Amino acid sequence: MKQAENIIVGISIGDLNGIGGEIVLKTFEDERILDFCTPVIFASIKVMSFLKTHFNSSINFHSINSVNQITVGKINVFNAWKESSKINFGEEDTKIGEFSVKSLAAATKALKNGDVDVLVTAPINKHNIQSEEFNFPGHTDYLAQELEGESLMFMVTDTLRVGLLTDHVPVKDVSTHITAELIQQKINTVYNSLVKDFNIQRPKIAVLGINPHTGDNGVIGSEDDDVLRPTLKKIKESGKLVYGPYAADSFFGSDNYKNFDAIIASYHDQGLIPFKTLSFGQGVNFTAGLNKIRTSPDHGTAYEIAGKGTADENSFKEALFTALKIYKNRTEFENLTANPLKKAPANERRKNYKER
Repeated sequence: MKQAENIIVGISIGDLNGIGGEIVLKTFEDERILDFCTPVIFASIKVMSFLKTHFNSSINFHSINSVNQITVGKINVFNAWKESSKINFGEEDTKIGEFSVKSLAAATKALKNGDVDVLVTAPINKHNIQSEEFNFPGHTDYLAQELEGESLMFMVTDTLRVGLLTDHVPVKDVSTHITAELIQQKINTVYNSLVKDFNIQRPKIAVLGINPHTGDNGVIGSEDDDVLRPTLKKIKESGKLVYGPYAADSFFGSDNYKNFDAIIASYHDQGLIPFKTLSFGQGVNFTAGLNKIRTSPDHGTAYEIAGKGTADENSFKEALFTALKIYKNRTEFENLTANPLKKAPANERRKNYKER
């Protein structure tokens, strides 16, 4: 397995008028993090120098124009654009949105090509990134197109993991999106991720109902009885430890969630409201099911505090360390799967990267 400091972490800078730059700086002010990874920030050296001055940061950057110039043990800044970037903290700006997309596209390209090992994304504004060239509700949908696999929004902490059957779907359309095929796909994605990304050999998964009280025998909707229950029964018969559907209103308050390795919610707010209530500031958004690893903090651009120096970097830091842990777990799983009788040897450092 690759030595820890040789795990190359690509970082997209997100919305420059939000708190992304600040939480990235605060995270890497602790030089001990360079013992665990080598960061590559996809932005521009001019922008990062401005942010360094504004937030009175002590960080030293290594400016690069090519992935071949990545230096292990340094905080690398990949120049993803050369234009001037006028930052007005707290304001929504379509030009800033363009820079968010340039950062994400360059970081994703490096991830696809194997030039970085994992991707950690700072928050974007889903409105100001929209254009004819970029028409996605957010990171997850864009990465689902660019990378291989079946993507799933998986919100995780050390003790709580919540996946979604539907994510950025209007509530009025949720029930029409939930089909037997979708349920099987999402449960398989969560199951496989728990095994290979979180090293859980026999995961237990709970599924929340679609309607209040899981439909009350059809009184409050028939989707739970017609679609969800028969599909879960079929999945159980295949040998997976899948349980439900559970009424969502009491599931978290009763602490029932503690009995499972993951919970799958039917729609966005059903899963994310309890997740963020229980773990806000410590949670991580992990895009499970893809052939590459991407994580992000569990919060948005926070325009209301942008530029003030008061943003909490803990969720971004958790996203960074979660990406590293998943990378190590996945690498070990793949090595053992390829040769189960032989412990995989440590990987050599990537030859084309300079040493510290």
